[in-house]
Amino acid sequence: MSGEDPFAQGPAWHAGTLVGFDLETTGVDTTTDRIVTAAVVHVGPDGRVQRSMSWLVDPGVPIPPAATAVHGVTTGQARASGQASSVAVAEIIGELEAAWRSGSPVVIFNAPYDLTLLDAEAARSRLPRLATRTWWTDAHVVDPLVMDRGLDRFRAGKRTLGATAEHYRAEARDAHSALGDAIAAVSVARAIAERHRLIEAADAHTMHSAQVGWHFDWAVHLQAHLRSKGRADVEIDRSWPLRRPVVGRHRAPEPAGRHRAPEPTAAATVVHDPFLGLTGMSGRSPAHVKMLV
Repeated sequence: MSGEDPFAQGPAWHAGTLVGFDLETTGVDTTTDRIVTAAVVHVGPDGRVQRSMSWLVDPGVPIPPAATAVHGVTTGQARASGQASSVAVAEIIGELEAAWRSGSPVVIFNAPYDLTLLDAEAARSRLPRLATRTWWTDAHVVDPLVMDRGLDRFRAGKRTLGATAEHYRAEARDAHSALGDAIAAVSVARAIAERHRLIEAADAHTMHSAQVGWHFDWAVHLQAHLRSKGRADVEIDRSWPLRRPVVGRHRAPEPAGRHRAPEPTAAATVVHDPFLGLTGMSGRSPAHVKMLV
């Protein structure tokens, strides 16, 4: 029997440069809230920052005091010094596109939040939606939140970026600044790889596909748990790394291939696998799901 890792089809996903991405926003609703700050940072295998880009954005709406309390940016600061949203969004997507086209995985803690909000901003600015772009199906995403849930499903404690960094003894500075959180997300992702040998040699494509399954599995179990507690109408979005966005009445086309996991009916049987997330399902027609904020 060969001693080669069956999941290693190419270079390990964390062996080269990882690109961190983070947004700070006006709130938590991915369909209506706006970008205030953003950062894209290239981090080498030695942990050193190779390149970084940061944006201060005028969201075009007042920044609520609760949001300012988190990231420190006021409405006055954003209006006086921020870029127009449409210009910033185009630049941010351009930086992510360049990273993905170069073959670098992009690390995003809680990717469905940041990517869906960015996608909604693109639609608002009359830019192409992420799922319509030719490079989208080849974009590899690494989400430390999904990895942590999938690899250590029953661990105690919070799963915020700060708490997860502390759990994996990863460096995290400048919490709730876009640049600080983007760097911390990369640090946490590499720390998870060091802790869990199961994913240590996986290539970027395998790692991405595993997370589709892990997120789907988590969403199915969370929805079942909440419904068992009396929340009969609750629906958890099972899509990763991009939620099914709605801006007005416009939906983005469904992401193709590995970016979507199949959806069972309520009666479907979901089989959990510690690496792939899902090994099998039974069910006939797709179930309609939507985002739960």
